[in-house]
Amino acid sequence: MMDTLTELQQLLAFAWWMALCVSVLLYVMLDGADLGAGIISLFVPDEQERGAIMAAMAGTWDANETWLVLAGGILFGTFPFVYGSAFSYLLLPLALVLWGIMTRALALEFRHLADPKWRRFSDYAFGLSSLVTTFFGGMAIGAVLQGFPLTSDPGKVPTYVGGALRFISAFSIWTGFAAVLVVMMAGGLFIRARFERSEPLRQHVARWTNFAFITSLACACITVIWCAAIFPWAAQKWFGSNFWIWGLVLVAVVYATINMRWAIHADRDLAAILWFNLTVAIVGISMAATMFPWLVPNTWTIYAGASPQVSLMTFTLTMGGFLPVILMYNWYQIWVFRARISKLVAYHD
Repeated sequence: MMDTLTELQQLLAFAWWMALCVSVLLYVMLDGADLGAGIISLFVPDEQERGAIMAAMAGTWDANETWLVLAGGILFGTFPFVYGSAFSYLLLPLALVLWGIMTRALALEFRHLADPKWRRFSDYAFGLSSLVTTFFGGMAIGAVLQGFPLTSDPGKVPTYVGGALRFISAFSIWTGFAAVLVVMMAGGLFIRARFERSEPLRQHVARWTNFAFITSLACACITVIWCAAIFPWAAQKWFGSNFWIWGLVLVAVVYATINMRWAIHADRDLAAILWFNLTVAIVGISMAATMFPWLVPNTWTIYAGASPQVSLMTFTLTMGGFLPVILMYNWYQIWVFRARISKLVAYHD
């Protein structure tokens, strides 16, 4: 009986780990475009065009961020030991991410209520908070990949041992910088897909998209090489006996990237976004597979960090239906707000 319960607990932990990965991946793909568009808006001089960028995401940004809330809920309910220690480790960058998310929401929702002289302040608050959210979110990912030290007192739950600035390293700063470039790529594709083809902003953003494509591609190559050099758990999988599988993954990424580039040049905006998201999905799934069974490399495995059996089963029965509901909600909002816009719909009264 105990063996059956243990197997069930491990199965549920694995299933919720997959749900966590899906939630984070969907957040990156969906809200990453909003964040990138916000960063690009910092370099748009026309007030109406900045307002139109905000209007382009006004109907969907809250649904996109639901995936981040869901990921946090899964981590809290299914992997509470990881949640407690990792949030202590990442207290500062996650606090800045939270500040950025709240500031973006306030700037976006209240821009049309602001006095004209404060509207510019709202625009730049939106753009800077998008930059802060992206950079420190990227730093947090890099810091997680590096792992963190825990206490090892017998009979006690392991807790984080270290200072508030331990997350800072050359690698985590690099992942923050790379995250900014990748979301700028996503933001450029989003703006091109949402604006009328005759809009000057669409042509202006095309230059940013080309820049972001080249630099994000270079960043991806450097990050993979860096990971292989400093993380033995990554190098062992990538260059081990199953190296040919990872070779196929690389071929799939190159294929999707080439098709995305062709779609951009052919002015096929929806196809470009889909190919971009496919590339992100392949990379994200491959990274999760590389880390398995670690949730935090060399710190927490999926099974060690999971809730006890009863708590995990209760959480599954309570929250298991939310994932398909959020998927339908997201899809409905994207479908409703799919039409192209112009700068005449700038987000103000």
